[in-house]
Amino acid sequence: MEDIDVLIKNGRILTLDESDRMISDGLVAIRGGKILALGETQTLHSRYHAGKIIDANGGIVMPGLINAHTHAAMTCFRGIADDMDLLDWLNNYIFPAEAKNVDPELAYWGSLLACAEMIKSGTTTFCDMYIFEEETARAAKQAGVRCLIGEVLFDFPSPNAKSPVEALTYTRRLIKKWAGDPLVNIVVEPHALYTCSESLLLEAKTLAGEYGVPLAMHLLESQGEIQLLNDKLGMKASHYLRAIRLLDPSFIAFHGVYMDNEDMDIFADYGCKVVHNPESNMKLASGIAPVADMTRKGIPVGLGTDGCASNNNLDMFQEMDSAAKLGKLAQLDPTAMSAGTVLRMATCRGAEVLGMGHRIGALKPGMEADLIVIDTNKPHLTPMYHVYSHLVYAANGSDVDTVLIHGQVVMEKRRLTTINEENIMTEVSRIAERIKNSLNMTAP
Repeated sequence: MEDIDVLIKNGRILTLDESDRMISDGLVAIRGGKILALGETQTLHSRYHAGKIIDANGGIVMPGLINAHTHAAMTCFRGIADDMDLLDWLNNYIFPAEAKNVDPELAYWGSLLACAEMIKSGTTTFCDMYIFEEETARAAKQAGVRCLIGEVLFDFPSPNAKSPVEALTYTRRLIKKWAGDPLVNIVVEPHALYTCSESLLLEAKTLAGEYGVPLAMHLLESQGEIQLLNDKLGMKASHYLRAIRLLDPSFIAFHGVYMDNEDMDIFADYGCKVVHNPESNMKLASGIAPVADMTRKGIPVGLGTDGCASNNNLDMFQEMDSAAKLGKLAQLDPTAMSAGTVLRMATCRGAEVLGMGHRIGALKPGMEADLIVIDTNKPHLTPMYHVYSHLVYAANGSDVDTVLIHGQVVMEKRRLTTINEENIMTEVSRIAERIKNSLNMTAP
């Protein structure tokens, strides 16, 4: 028998690989953080001796979910300013609250809380843009969560950088420090066209190209942004990005709500990617991104929750449900966004968007052992005729029983194994009191 680290048995395995293979009674063998083998139980059960055996008890074993756009530390601002439009929300509430309160302590504990929430709802990888991202990297590493993180770049000072030069220098340090890490990856992230000068965008592009990392930014999220950009640029955003040569396969746009057919054609031509954030876009009444049209044109589209201040949770199962239903409503076509399409946005397609499709997003030998076990022995998951349909329309984050990332068990039977969630919640509650006092908020 061959020695391995972990064996997952008695599972209904969804590989989400190129052939969309499903194994009704299968097992997964893991060694050195990667999937060594998977297949039918009767074929493989006598081949391996495992240091740890996980019994899926007939549940679903599938790739971990990929939250392709969020602001992890903003868990500390969950619910602080709701029911208003994007630019009002940003300029009059979020930016002032951040200026008064965001520091390394908030970034660390807020990110740890986000990691706890994401693990418990089946997310194994997240792409983050925020402030003091070294603290987010430290939190993710401690929690054992895979991440792609970037310090937000502005023309104006942030709590972590007095100038764009400082922010770019900080980003360069992040890239060098975490190079080769098995979990922490870095992305260069200008905030948006309306908060970044052309010189900053070009320097960001140069930095990303120097180290071969992605470049990502918010783009065409709201109608108000369209007017701002028309006044600032004097041309369409996609034309401007093309003119300054920011567009290529490493470019990721968050939101893309107001991309028209020409914008989508340009993105498709340059191999650019988009991350859809349906619940945040609905809550801020920003609009509905034309995701079905994007996918028809061949643009890879991932799925993200955005931050907890504009969603207000990090549950990717809820996000999948919203993405599917909103996509149907936008087209007035019940076939427009199928369960299978949306599930791939949250797994293999999301991995492609983040430039990680060769490592995560599917279950097959040689891939990273990032996977989750869904407990299907629940009233709301019975009976089960179509697995993809159940995962998108019926399941929720609390159905996730066990989570492995890079072969490490980070949650088993709903218990986190790498971090103490009670301690994290206590620390974030303490920080929240400081936030309320700084903003002269009264208790609810």
